[in-house]
Amino acid sequence: MKNLVLFLLGLSAQLCFGQANRFIYQVTMKPDSANPNDVRTENAYLDVSGQKSVFYSEKSMKRDSIFSRARQTGSFNFDRNQMQSLRSSIDYTIEKDLKTGVKTFKSRIGRDQYSYEEDRAIDWKITPETLKIGDYKTQKAEAEFAGRKWYAWFITDMPIQDGPYKFSGLPGLIAKVEDAAGDYSFDLKEAKKITEIQNPDSRGTVIKVKRKDYEKQNEAFRKDPASFFAAQMSTGRGGFGGETRGGGMRTPDPNRRKQMEERLKEEIRKSNNPIELK
Repeated sequence: MKNLVLFLLGLSAQLCFGQANRFIYQVTMKPDSANPNDVRTENAYLDVSGQKSVFYSEKSMKRDSIFSRARQTGSFNFDRNQMQSLRSSIDYTIEKDLKTGVKTFKSRIGRDQYSYEEDRAIDWKITPETLKIGDYKTQKAEAEFAGRKWYAWFITDMPIQDGPYKFSGLPGLIAKVEDAAGDYSFDLKEAKKITEIQNPDSRGTVIKVKRKDYEKQNEAFRKDPASFFAAQMSTGRGGFGGETRGGGMRTPDPNRRKQMEERLKEEIRKSNNPIELK
């Protein structure tokens, strides 16, 4: 847990003066239940400032930065290998209002960005069990959430009632949380000061829905992704395997579209073990 010793010493002062803090988690995922050897690992950031926090992918932030520079310069000649390496398995952003407890989940379905407010509370049961993680004493808590049993270890001396993903509400920062099946884990690796919390680029209008409606849309997309892109193209929100023509119009390239369809179907097939099972 690199740099956390010095970080803790200055944390109280930072909280008093409203400075922002970034907690870097290593996220480990097994997205394919048929292939437990497919283990994906990447970093995610939890930015906390005052009564607000944002949890998002490090890779997504880097991609956003590249797109932002491209829009500023008008040059969209991307390095394909670089962009491919920045594709993230953490395809969501979670904002928390730490005062009210409201958690807002944002993610893209096809070309549309959706958001919903989480309507399920996490009922933690704090146990007497403790664990030394790095230099820090942590205490264990358990909860059932979204179809999984979760175990969390929170730092009792760090007065931030937050954690990665949708996890929060414990009397200390969550240093580690994992599900009982060993499919998902979030491990705190580093903490540092930042000037302000990041606001990930939503790129377009965000469609606000209820959680159940989001899940229905996502399930329909997984069953027939091509129809989503076709519908979006017809309404001018983007194409699927299209080429740019004069006047800014986009028309389908049949060969490229077919390749993208097959790739997307294969990705969906191998992503059958979501973090939320129900």
